Amino acid sequence: MSDTRQIEAAIYERLSRVIDPELGRSVTDLGMIAAINATPVSALAPASDDTITASSHGNAGTAHAVAAEAGTDTADHREAYDVTVHVELTVPGCPLSQTITNQINGAVTSYPDAQLTPHIEVGSMSRDKLADLVADLKAERKQNPFSKPGVKTRIFAIASGKGGVGKSSVTANLAATFAALGYDTAAIDADIYGFSLPRLFGVHTQPTNLNGMLMPVTAWGAKLISIGMFAGADRAILWRGPRLQRSLEQFLSDVWWGSPDVLLLDLAPGTGDMAISVAQALPNAELVVVTTPQPSASDIAVRSGLVALQVPMKVRGVVENMSYYQHNGEKLRIFGEGGGRRVSDQLTEALGYDVPLMAQLPLVPEVRETGEAGRPAVLHADGALRTDGIGATFRGLAEQLMG
Repeated sequence: MSDTRQIEAAIYERLSRVIDPELGRSVTDLGMIAAINATPVSALAPASDDTITASSHGNAGTAHAVAAEAGTDTADHREAYDVTVHVELTVPGCPLSQTITNQINGAVTSYPDAQLTPHIEVGSMSRDKLADLVADLKAERKQNPFSKPGVKTRIFAIASGKGGVGKSSVTANLAATFAALGYDTAAIDADIYGFSLPRLFGVHTQPTNLNGMLMPVTAWGAKLISIGMFAGADRAILWRGPRLQRSLEQFLSDVWWGSPDVLLLDLAPGTGDMAISVAQALPNAELVVVTTPQPSASDIAVRSGLVALQVPMKVRGVVENMSYYQHNGEKLRIFGEGGGRRVSDQLTEALGYDVPLMAQLPLVPEVRETGEAGRPAVLHADGALRTDGIGATFRGLAEQLMG
């Protein structure tokens, strides 16, 4: 095998470790690498590792090795090659094109046995090739992937007896916490009438449609889907039971989730059609009941947990939101106290197993302000998980749920 062929084969093998962020598969498995061409360079000035830069213009990304003539006595005596990688993305203008291009550049420039200058030519798959890819991906699942035996995804359905207790805020911050802790995290906004996750995650784009298979939108590390991401969602949604159930089935089966470690569902308040549909479609889901301290909320929250008496779903625990407001070192119980404990005790007695009070979350204006601005309050602006206050509280909640 000639040197150029050896390099092309080696680069292809290295690209098998470049993962498409949406599909969770390597770019080689997905057929995205159409060709690799290595060409010897007759003369190339020595380059140091820190002189390799990458640029992207239009649909092409090119990395150039620049001679380091000043301030170095070390020459690179490896053979030099130009390597052109022809990449076919699943759709034109893929929002993750630059991410994939950067990973390919890194795989080429880090090749140890020769000095390689990558040239990335980006195009898109033909209609027939894309159709074959989507058909293969769908054939692997054929049904709701989370109901198969042996599935390892932990599924938590976040429920409440009534609206206004902060259920969606808890879901958003919990999803962001799981993602920041390194879990592959997915979240479904199953509150069809009162969807909130797009706003809380700052999402203003629609899911990518690959011939009828949807790619979830990724924000703050979590993969998301919501009816609020689609055109016309600003109008009132008047759906009855069968249509609601079908929407959940589509979110589970027609969206490419990969194999997430954690799936969260933000349920609609109460014990209506969607709660029943979740129990039927995801019998391994665990219910987390959110309440506030006052009896008018906690008494109704108990009912949402009692669903577990009629459907195959375990109640994992209770979260009390807006438990207190911290003022000058004093905890002000604005909404009373004891609601979370009451829900925990009543569900433990009724269900015959321990339903713990897992967290008591303070009333913090920052949670609302930051969330409505499009960033979960548990995260810093750079996406890192906060180590104090609300960040530490949600980290503890996440660790309990996964324990």
